[in-house]
Amino acid sequence: MNQLIVLRIVCLAIGYVFGLFQTAYIVGRTRGIDIREHGSGNSGTTNAMRILGKKAGLIVFLGDVLKSLLALLLVGFLFGKTHPEAVYLLKTWTFAGVVLGHDYPFYMGFRGGKGVAVMAGYVFGFHWSFILPGILMFFIPYLITGYVSLGSLILYLGLFIQLVIEGTRGVFGISGPMLTELIVIQGLLTAMAWYRHRANIGRLLSGTERKTHLIKRNSEQLDLDKK
Repeated sequence: MNQLIVLRIVCLAIGYVFGLFQTAYIVGRTRGIDIREHGSGNSGTTNAMRILGKKAGLIVFLGDVLKSLLALLLVGFLFGKTHPEAVYLLKTWTFAGVVLGHDYPFYMGFRGGKGVAVMAGYVFGFHWSFILPGILMFFIPYLITGYVSLGSLILYLGLFIQLVIEGTRGVFGISGPMLTELIVIQGLLTAMAWYRHRANIGRLLSGTERKTHLIKRNSEQLDLDKK
């Protein structure tokens, strides 16, 4: 079997293992609840912030970012020198594994998050040129509207467009079939993120989407400290 095919599988597996670390579920359990039984039913940062509060939401966010970032850094360390021509493709396979592990953890009945906070890990771990645009693409629409979902959707789509533009300009040092493969994988992940946000998209269009506040208390937050 071609060595790069094996490495793709290895990187996908590495990412999936990292993605299985369900930060929101773990933090929720320390507070005596299953986060999936409250709010949106999602095991992710936004639901954790709404239900458990801003401090818990920040912990969940950092945990989900780190698991994605560490997975990409590990793959870069393992294969960056031996396969420099394919390292960005391998990182993308790794990120695909992280998303699958985060969204579909086998030990939780395949009920996880929506792959948003882990995208932040991809922003910081894939290529330096993604960092500033990624921050702006998420926070500008979120801070203006209060809709995390809108910032998330724009982040995924915006970075996919940036990936295509920079990839075709040779920024990642790959071309031909490998570049096409990289773009296709990220395109599928973007489409999956948008699909998993389909209910949010419907609420955004109808004007009924819930806002998530960074400063004041969210209306859905549970008074767990009083229990």
